[in-house]
Amino acid sequence: MQKINILITGTGAPGAPSIIQSLRVINRKIKIIGVDMDENSVGFSMVDKYYLVRPAENKNFIKDILQIAKKEKIDVIIPLVTKELLKFSENKKLFEKENIKVSISDPLGLKIANNKYLLMKHCLKENIPVPEFKLVKNYNEFKRAVFDLGYPKNNVCFKPPVSNGMRGFRILTKSINRLDILLNQKPDDVLTSLEEIAPVLKGAKSFPDLLVMEYLPGQEYSVDILVDNGRCIVVVPRSRDKLKMGISFVGTTVKDQEIIKYSKKIVETLKLNGNIGLQFKRDKKEIPKIIESNPRVQGTMVLATASKANLVYGAVQLCLGEKIKPFKIAWGTKMIRYWKEVYYDKRGHSFTL
Repeated sequence: MQKINILITGTGAPGAPSIIQSLRVINRKIKIIGVDMDENSVGFSMVDKYYLVRPAENKNFIKDILQIAKKEKIDVIIPLVTKELLKFSENKKLFEKENIKVSISDPLGLKIANNKYLLMKHCLKENIPVPEFKLVKNYNEFKRAVFDLGYPKNNVCFKPPVSNGMRGFRILTKSINRLDILLNQKPDDVLTSLEEIAPVLKGAKSFPDLLVMEYLPGQEYSVDILVDNGRCIVVVPRSRDKLKMGISFVGTTVKDQEIIKYSKKIVETLKLNGNIGLQFKRDKKEIPKIIESNPRVQGTMVLATASKANLVYGAVQLCLGEKIKPFKIAWGTKMIRYWKEVYYDKRGHSFTL
């Protein structure tokens, strides 16, 4: 097999090391170039060569990435950063002119998948279960939506339509033990009340669009998918058994046919491409409902790799036009994540214990 050069963006992301690891376990010569805007990116210690780049919002971002990709003779680019996705999608042909493939969906489906409100509307139209939801544009609409969804008797959650990780996500509830949270919980709790956030939202100079949603109390799942321009190849759901800072620290791959069916329908109707992530949560009646989409590699996709379905490498093969062997998934594989350190000597060389 030919040697391949892969460029990975956002190597400072929490899931980047495991994504890099998914490529390192392949019995093939693979050179990995990493880019990030943070000089302390942990992924820099794990790639063959790295570059500091400007953020995706910078007007020269694509130009800079293209220059690096040409210099390093890159075959495939794997974007990890949500804010970069549309830029890569809209400029995909620019890279293809240089024979560089980008693992990315086309703009139309990507815009829907990357916006939680548009995703909910699309799924509703396709008869895929969704939580009750309302898009609000000012505080009065926000307050009305919260009470329409049953607050304070029922918990209600909200988040921006476009966000990364758990940024902006909160659960409104009346049953909060503030003393317990203050003294016994780590300061990353998402629980709050309408009374606490009202002054913040009322005082906003420009009220942000917010998606107010029914709170789903059941089991949460992430779904890792490999799709070839709307043709679903494989779907690997996993339970999110323990979370820290919105990241799965304990999870198990589960062959849930209901979630697999809904996931296939979403990626096929949106004609998505490459590695796609979806998230579902069960309601009081145990019905799994879609809550968001990550139209990119998810940080914990390494659990699929451990379950004999290396979807990261599969996306690379799709870009190269290579045949993908059928996956024999080891369902029930469990992951427990832990912290690991990287050290640097005074010359800047990385090492581990």
